[in-house]
Amino acid sequence: MSDSGSGLEASPAQNITAQYTKIKRQYQSILDRWTPHILQRWLATAGLLAVFVLRILLAQGWYIVCYAHAIYLLNLLLAFLQPKFDPSLQEDLLADEIEGGGEAEASPLPSQRDDEFRPFVRRLPEWQFWLSSTRATLVALFCTTSEVFDVPVYWPILVVYFFVLFTLTMRRQIQHMIKYKYIPFDIGRKARYGGAKFDVLDALMDFFSQQGTAMQSIPELSVPLDALVEYCASYV
Repeated sequence: MSDSGSGLEASPAQNITAQYTKIKRQYQSILDRWTPHILQRWLATAGLLAVFVLRILLAQGWYIVCYAHAIYLLNLLLAFLQPKFDPSLQEDLLADEIEGGGEAEASPLPSQRDDEFRPFVRRLPEWQFWLSSTRATLVALFCTTSEVFDVPVYWPILVVYFFVLFTLTMRRQIQHMIKYKYIPFDIGRKARYGGAKFDVLDALMDFFSQQGTAMQSIPELSVPLDALVEYCASYV
């Protein structure tokens, strides 16, 4: 017996489960370390995408794989640009609630009429967008190693159809943004809409990050009060 304490050996299934759990934990740890490096992550994904495109162009094949990959990325992009809560459904719910005698709630989308800053909540977060895009690109690259996926097809039709589909979907998305008056990006400083107020927490975080000190070590930092006040005043 290898386990003198219990007198029982671990079964092969338990060993496989333990190894799978260990690998999954290490994989999640790697992803957690990559989370704050947004630019580096997207540059790596762009490099993988460039390798995939070069593979398609040089091999003159796997056009159907390229088309499916492009359609999948387009769907991810649309989900990234769309709000988590559909404003059209919100309007219907608000109208029903007002008709029923209830009070109207504020829209979940940021607006210039709001007194406080509310970030844009995406239907697909940036992290999931990047992770799904990277995985899809790796799968597409793997598919180009097998002739099974090299289905003969007239590729100019796929190119024209994709650009037509891209134009129509993006046009509809832009019209949706104009109709409900929202922008899917937090552009500029996180100032409150409708006034010259500012988010003090964001100002402090920005200030201490420029000082090269993490928020956890603020108590040990000796910063002149005048410098802090002057920096926060720049947000007004």
